[in-house]
Amino acid sequence: MDLWTALQVLILGIVEGLTEFLPISSTGHQIVVADLLGFGGERAMAFNIIIQLGAILAVMWEYRRKILITVFNVPRQREAQRFTANLLIAFLPAVVIGVAFADLIHEYLFNPITVAAALVIGGVVMLWAEQRKHEVHVEEVDDMTWKEALKIGFAQCLAMIPGTSRSASTIIGGLLFGLSRRAATEFSFFLAMPTMVGAAVYSGYKYRDLFQPGDLPVFALGFVVSFVFAMIAVRGLLKFIANHSYALFAWYRIGFGLLILATWQFSLIDWSSAQAH
Repeated sequence: MDLWTALQVLILGIVEGLTEFLPISSTGHQIVVADLLGFGGERAMAFNIIIQLGAILAVMWEYRRKILITVFNVPRQREAQRFTANLLIAFLPAVVIGVAFADLIHEYLFNPITVAAALVIGGVVMLWAEQRKHEVHVEEVDDMTWKEALKIGFAQCLAMIPGTSRSASTIIGGLLFGLSRRAATEFSFFLAMPTMVGAAVYSGYKYRDLFQPGDLPVFALGFVVSFVFAMIAVRGLLKFIANHSYALFAWYRIGFGLLILATWQFSLIDWSSAQAH
């Protein structure tokens, strides 16, 4: 692994780790940054699967106590059974719609212009959701009903459009459906676990021929960097939302999206010819 490749891996690992669980679209950032760095092709596709696993392992480690308690109590505790059922219910819409339309979405929507538009639109929706009257009737994730879980599951499907953000769609969906800010954020983290692991396993099997032994150092470095920065992002977000709204992330999305559109409109960067990485 040469110095330039190592630098690309470090940057992309940091971007994935910091953005995966923030409502600013990790996929969108990966597409834009990878295009700027010239990191593309089949190797990049396999690399993205690995660094996403690094990010999801970080949140699983952060919530390891809750996960273990739930697993051990599922056979006998109603609360654990309800929480597990809610996760499965919320996970199902993404499975059905993802399997049906993933290839079409990847072929036609994975480009920086789509990302920019989704960032801006999503940011506007976030501002609206934060400014409207927020009536909370679910303070903790354990208090959710299956109907609320199903609604959030369908909201998550919007994240298949790159730039929308899985975190943003589930968190804002949770706020609109009556969850507290912390409950919506934590359920977004928990829902990410089966969603991202399932997507990684599906993609890993589908593109298994892309994984070459010679790329192991690249994958290992990206995995570790993504894990570390995802841990930082998860802990930082939980502290931030204790005293702040998501408006800051909304304005960031709008500014970043408009910047991409401006550089495209004035031909500073030829985003329109960029392909997914």
